[in-house]
Amino acid sequence: MSIILKEKERIDDLQRGGLRVIQRADAFRFGTDAVLLADFASPRSRERVCDLGTGTGVIPLLMYGRRNNISVDAVEIQPDMAEMACRSMQLNGLENSIHVHEGDLRQIRSLLPHAGYDLVTCNPPYGKAGGTLLNPDESKRLARHEDTCCIEDVAQAARWLLRNGGRLCCIFPAHRMLELCDAMRGKKIEPKRIRMVCSGADKAPNLCLVEGKLDARPGLVIEPMLVIYDENGCYTPELRRIYGLDG
Repeated sequence: MSIILKEKERIDDLQRGGLRVIQRADAFRFGTDAVLLADFASPRSRERVCDLGTGTGVIPLLMYGRRNNISVDAVEIQPDMAEMACRSMQLNGLENSIHVHEGDLRQIRSLLPHAGYDLVTCNPPYGKAGGTLLNPDESKRLARHEDTCCIEDVAQAARWLLRNGGRLCCIFPAHRMLELCDAMRGKKIEPKRIRMVCSGADKAPNLCLVEGKLDARPGLVIEPMLVIYDENGCYTPELRRIYGLDG
């Protein structure tokens, strides 16, 4: 499909089954954390998925690239980003599989059905409210700082959306992992699987991937460390697999 790009927009190849995403050079663009979360979440066949704070819509696209019989609802608070994500779905011919909703996840009850989802994903803002300098660019500020969304809001929205036993998958700074787990448990979403992420094998973790299940019993699996770069500064074999760089 022919899509008209707006000023400063570009189309990027996701290296996943020919899927592409529209991004703006002067706005927030997806990074490695979104790619890692899409791989970690690993939706199952025919699952119904919701991505909260979808931004450009890259996480739904990457998950669809791995499992093309899922349906996804994506929520984005910024009107211009939501509109751009909609055009990305049209660009890929996926507007009937991935639906973008402009709205505030804190008002999720007015947007999407209760207990209608098997999996919820979120790459929430990392900057703790009042703890970091705010980015003057609105799209970057909303994506990076807890201006309009904190992890408790994400957990509350996921609680509404998930079926019993449904999963919430998030990526978050490693030093705030306990905050994320506390927020999940506060909404009866029990952390069940954690994987730490580090830039090198000799480095401390800087990110964590956490999966929780609604109304599940306690019992946590700690997965092997996910290492980004090898000793030569190149992507590790696992990162190459995640990015689809080896065909």
